[in-house]
Amino acid sequence: MFMVGFINSRNGRWIRILAGTGMVLGGLGTGTPRGALVALTGLLPLLTGALDLFLVGPLMGLPVKGADVRRALGQPEDAPLLDLAHDGGRSPYAPPSTLLH
Repeated sequence: MFMVGFINSRNGRWIRILAGTGMVLGGLGTGTPRGALVALTGLLPLLTGALDLFLVGPLMGLPVKGADVRRALGQPEDAPLLDLAHDGGRSPYAPPSTLLH
């Protein structure tokens, strides 16, 4: 279950997004039908990472939504993918931190 926890973590989601993006760009860059198939396949990790989904969860007796999987595994709730408030995802209303502290 360690791998399932990592796949649904913030870092695991970023890896899926980056891998899917690489597959899409690399596949489209070839200009071949095989490349188009690779690009189409790359959409799966890209979208599941971005939307926080775990599609094989039901096969393992787990939910599809990433937040529900983390809760079922007893993991702490992850920060959002983009931490625009610079607070580690603790509060959406936290003021941005400064570089002068």
